[in-house]
Amino acid sequence: MNTKKYCAVLVGLGLVTLSACGSGSDTSGGSDSKTVTLVSHDSWAVSKSVLKDFEMQSGYTVKVLKDGDAGQAVNKAILTKDNPQGDVFFGVDNTLLSRAFDNGLFQSYDAKGSDLVKPEYRVDQTKHRVTPIDTGDICVNYDKAYFSKHKLTPPTSFADLVKPAYKNLLVTENAATSSPGLGFLLGSAAQYGDDGWQGYWKKLKANGVKVVDGWEQAYDQEFSGSAGGKKAGGDRPLVVSYASSPPAEVIYADPKPTTAPTGVSYGTCFRQTEYAGLLSNAKNTKGGKAFLDFLLTKQFQQDMPLNMFVYPVIEGATVPQEFVKYGRQAPDPETMAPAKIAADRDQWVKSWTSLVLK
Repeated sequence: MNTKKYCAVLVGLGLVTLSACGSGSDTSGGSDSKTVTLVSHDSWAVSKSVLKDFEMQSGYTVKVLKDGDAGQAVNKAILTKDNPQGDVFFGVDNTLLSRAFDNGLFQSYDAKGSDLVKPEYRVDQTKHRVTPIDTGDICVNYDKAYFSKHKLTPPTSFADLVKPAYKNLLVTENAATSSPGLGFLLGSAAQYGDDGWQGYWKKLKANGVKVVDGWEQAYDQEFSGSAGGKKAGGDRPLVVSYASSPPAEVIYADPKPTTAPTGVSYGTCFRQTEYAGLLSNAKNTKGGKAFLDFLLTKQFQQDMPLNMFVYPVIEGATVPQEFVKYGRQAPDPETMAPAKIAADRDQWVKSWTSLVLK
């Protein structure tokens, strides 16, 4: 999950009101040791009751600072790493992970419950600088009403998007500033390889792809489908979003439709995993560790789908039926090894920017 979230939750999924709690007696880790500060992208959300349980059981009060899109939040955390805004950072994903590692953003901590994380989501197994928290798929979404009205079959693959039938229909996010935008670029690189992805984007540009800064602008302003249950004002029936966007459209609509108004082109998906970590210069390391343990509890993992529209990563966590009914994980998403992303991401983004935005 832009993102998710989700790496990208619909506007309106605000942060819960944070409550004070118990009378813990720990005095280590800074002057305000009863407070744990979480730094995150804008899509962080949790049920009030679930967070309240953590606060009461741990003796810590949770303070949350949201710092925009995932890419923006990671960059700010790096710039402030010597005097961080908080203790724990949530929301660095597999597309940005090496940047965080290279800049020494996190310190080592092997969170309680990490043995329950499914093997495909584990990384950094020797240093334990981050903890996998959730996963989701970045995919092209389509406005069902538009395609029905125009008697046009929605695209099902990357290759379809460059066909004349879909000219001027797609909006995506800037790969240099947006997590879903970067995920879509990496998905195309995984599909077409080092030598083919630039040629693909030349065709996509010639076919009228529109690029905007971030997910909210793309989904809420440019996309012609629903946005939070309300008709959007845009004119683009294809948007880079998430496989979990359709269930969000149903769950947050009033009245609820019987079917999702948006669909997913599953042949365009890229698998995203999000991580959290203890910041290198955290003032409250003890509280930060307790919070990371909390993020891997079944209670929190099962709370995520209907709050951040992402999937849990631990064995045994269940997903609500309504979440599964209106959307599913991509059956065969594009993936890329973290080492490959680390080696090529920055040059790919530079080349993409020159090719697509100039």
